[in-house]
Amino acid sequence: MPREKYQTLTEQMFYILLCLQSECCGVDIMKMISEMTEQRVTVGPGTLYTLLDNFVSQGFITLTNIENRKKSYIITDKGRKMLEKEYIRLHKLTEDYERFMKKVI
Repeated sequence: MPREKYQTLTEQMFYILLCLQSECCGVDIMKMISEMTEQRVTVGPGTLYTLLDNFVSQGFITLTNIENRKKSYIITDKGRKMLEKEYIRLHKLTEDYERFMKKVI
């Protein structure tokens, strides 16, 4: 049975939503992700703008401003809920790992 779309987020999706706690444009998002993760996670323009369009259509973010070709976005309440849900899921994974490894070691 296929997994429902956006049931979980990829790293790129997670960091994009995290960056959009305040209004910013695509170039700012790419820079913030790179800095935040110490270059461990990168998001190229093709991936970024595809995800931004998908997030807008899903109601996770909203387009706030268009200046020439520069578009700015911000997260919505629905997007915050999705980000929080993913944070909780990741935290549970970490707890499971720690609990299991204590038994193994």
